[in-house]
This record gives sequence, C-alpha cells and structure tokens, in this order.
Amino acid sequence: MKENYTIALVQLNLNGSAEANLEKCTEWIRTAAKKGANVICLPELYSSFYFCQKEDTEYFKFAEPLYSTSYEAFSKLAKELGVALIIPFFERRAAGLYHNSAYVFDADGTEAGLYRKMHIPDDPSYYEKFYFTPGDLGFKAIDTKFGKLGTLICWDQWYPEGARITALKGADVLFYPTAIGWHPYEKAEYGKKQYDAWMTVQRGHAVANGIFVAAVNRVGFEKPVENKEGIEFWGSSFIAGPQGEILAQASHDKEEIIMAEIDFALMEDVRQNWPFLRDRRIDAYGDITKRYID
Repeated sequence: MKENYTIALVQLNLNGSAEANLEKCTEWIRTAAKKGANVICLPELYSSFYFCQKEDTEYFKFAEPLYSTSYEAFSKLAKELGVALIIPFFERRAAGLYHNSAYVFDADGTEAGLYRKMHIPDDPSYYEKFYFTPGDLGFKAIDTKFGKLGTLICWDQWYPEGARITALKGADVLFYPTAIGWHPYEKAEYGKKQYDAWMTVQRGHAVANGIFVAAVNRVGFEKPVENKEGIEFWGSSFIAGPQGEILAQASHDKEEIIMAEIDFALMEDVRQNWPFLRDRRIDAYGDITKRYID
C-alpha cells in the first residue's frame, strides 16, 4: 500500500495583473505547504482575470510559451518547498495556436507532466473556443513523488468519459482546476440548480470510480468588459472521497485553502465493496465512441 498524502486547493480571487497574481499565488502556496500539504492546486488560468467573457484578440497577450514565466517560478517553488504543484496557465504553443493547460511539478522541481484541456466550451461569457485549441495529449494520470495525479480542467468536469479514463490510468485523485460562476441576471432563477449540478456530477465521478475528486474554483466578481454583466464566481471548492462524501469545502465568497488526506486504505476498501471497475462490461461499450446512436 502506498503512503497517504495531503492535498490542498487554493481558492482565490484573480482579478490582478499577471505579476500580482504570480506573487499572490506564490504566497498562498507557501501557506498551504506550511500547513502540511504535499500536493497543491491553483484555479484555472491563474495569471489573469477570466478574459473569455469576450472574444478579443487583445487577450492573447496573456498567453505564455512553454517553459517561460510560470514554469520557471513554480518549478523553483516546488523544489524549495518539497511539494508537487498543479499550475493551470494559458499556453502559447505557436502563433495562432493556444491551449488551456496545466503544468504538474514534482517535489524536486522537475516537470512531472503537462495537461491540455480536452473539452472546450462556448457559452455566453465563456467564449473559450475563440481562444483555446482542444487538448491533444489525452487524459493523464501523472506520476509524482506522492502519487498519481489526474489533471483535468473545468469543462472536463462534466464528462464521465474523461474521469473514467483518468481513473483507469491509475490516478489517486481527479483534480479539476476551475473557473465557474453565476451570470447575475439568471442567478435567482437558475443559480441553485446550476451549482447543485456542478457538485453532483463531480461527486458522481468520485462514486463511479471509487476515487478522490478535488475541484478548485475562483471566487469573487469579475467584469472585465463594461457592456457585459460579468460573472460571480461561486467558489465552493471541495474535496470528495471515493463514496462522494465531502471531506472539505470552501465558502462561496472567501479566499481560502482547503485540505484533505488521500487515504489509500479507504479507496481500496470502497472499491472492494463497490466493485464498479470489476463489473464493467467492456465488451458492450463500443457505441460510446459514436457521436450519437440513430
């Protein structure tokens, strides 16, 4: 049995400049490490406000090439603190080719892996298809000193296929760095249902795979475009155990760190008693690769 380890999610307001956000995230990571975290994850697109509320080529300036600013800063920090880090960032792969990505740094500062967001949304004030090319690295369970980390990003959290494949690759925990919130004009009517659906689907991934799930969100109100309504990010970052039980949960409106232990004996016990992986009918699932079954 592998040794248990502790994960931390850092829920933040990220309205500031890239430099300010880098400094802020560095300090919060230091705090999480001091509290005993072994693996620490930031929210989606940590270095800027959520610019996808508008389609504007000006915002491509927030992208950075691989192995530049974020890599250098957080690689050094991971090594200094002896922790693994999940750092979501806006990747400039080439002129006109960009990804919504995440570095995974091991505790010695080396790059354990890179993940590129697979599912790209296009909804009011979430115009991500304008900015991001779908990921081409597949779903991953990334080896670190502490364990195998499944890294997915935001819109990926709604898809059971991504969760299942990542779990089947041996991940101990599914991390979902996130930027999700309410449109002010529809919060009163739909807000509770939207939030409940977000929690429910991810807790369902935990149950169906007998795995830990960790979703880390932004918090605060962001209105980068004057003639848009803005987004109220609902925070509520959480960590769920392998039966979907909530182990830790943040508030809707505060910056904070939440932590939980990845308990291998618990995961083993749950999977022995709820053997969903054993009973899968892999011989009967061929149609899952079809867009629609007419």
